[in-house]
Amino acid sequence: MSCSSCSNSSEGTPRGCKSNGTCGSDSCNKLTVFDWLENMESASGEATCPYVEVRFKNSRKEFFRFPEGLQARAGNLVITEVSHGYDLGMVTLSGPLVTMQMKRKKIADNSEAIGNILRIAKQAEIDKWQDLREREASVQKRAREMAIALKLQMKISDVEFQGDGKKAIFYYTADQRVDFRQLIKDMAQAFSIRIEMKQIGFREEASRLGGIGSCGRELCCSTWLTDFRSVSSGAARYQQLSLNPQKLSGQCGRLKCCLNYELEAYRSAIKAFPKPEVKLHTEKGIGVFQKMDIFKGVVWYSYKNDWITWHKLTTKAVNTIIQKNKAKEVVASLEEYVEEELKVAPKLFDSGVGEDSISRFDQPKQRNKKKRRNNKRKFQNGTKKAT
Repeated sequence: MSCSSCSNSSEGTPRGCKSNGTCGSDSCNKLTVFDWLENMESASGEATCPYVEVRFKNSRKEFFRFPEGLQARAGNLVITEVSHGYDLGMVTLSGPLVTMQMKRKKIADNSEAIGNILRIAKQAEIDKWQDLREREASVQKRAREMAIALKLQMKISDVEFQGDGKKAIFYYTADQRVDFRQLIKDMAQAFSIRIEMKQIGFREEASRLGGIGSCGRELCCSTWLTDFRSVSSGAARYQQLSLNPQKLSGQCGRLKCCLNYELEAYRSAIKAFPKPEVKLHTEKGIGVFQKMDIFKGVVWYSYKNDWITWHKLTTKAVNTIIQKNKAKEVVASLEEYVEEELKVAPKLFDSGVGEDSISRFDQPKQRNKKKRRNNKRKFQNGTKKAT
């Protein structure tokens, strides 16, 4: 759905961001689908797909069957059939890709979950639907006040009106089971519509509301992420991240979904490293694991009787020592396998400005205190002479 800032004006021209539904704000660019088979003609004798994918508010998508003689393409606003009345949505996908999406979501062709498209939406129906969208914020605020008055431990995070305005879905989050029967009676009496309460998780709430993550980009769950896999603190340990809840949690208050993105790469890289509980036996003493650097492929060990001094070893050197220990061979010391630091050659040329230096702002400039003191004395002597 396009937001109110980028939808068409009464004259038919785009307003706001002027992208006409693809600005990325609110719910315009949320879980959009690129139809790469749109301009390709179907093979001869191949039947056209009678299904389309329709998106409603936020990430709610359903499949519908359009009648014969109706050409529904991506971007069209259509009237869909529901149990009571009708609803209005936007066609996001049509053609052969719809069949692939139905197979992916395990929806059969003769499934009862597939509804029917009645017609293309008229301008009067679109205007009514836009008025309902603008009314959702005030209805949500009023519903929250009712829930607080009844002392219900729940949070109403979003409201979605049906296209005909006869029904509204209230999405809420709660840690425990909530008895909201009295709340439904009060809201039905106040709004004069049919009420449906739908509980969602905290991750789904963040995906519906949207926002900007700590990386500076839009939330993954509100743009392209469709399935929410469980994230554990073990993912942070594998990636050697600080176990700080404030840094690891997202806007939903749960662990960030992006912790799973590179987890498999870290797991495969850690296989080349020795286990931390393995000790290195030398004539000088027993080497104990301290830390490792996955990117550089190095490990730090220290002697059991000298915890302060750390020795930097490569994974190849550590595995060599472990193999010798398994063969009941004891190496002389860890110093024999320490990786030598590469000496960086001095720069032969340095620009006067120093713009090519990355660390030019790291150390503060040393001020010339003697010069400042002389300037201060000259200023004091000048003021005395003037008096």
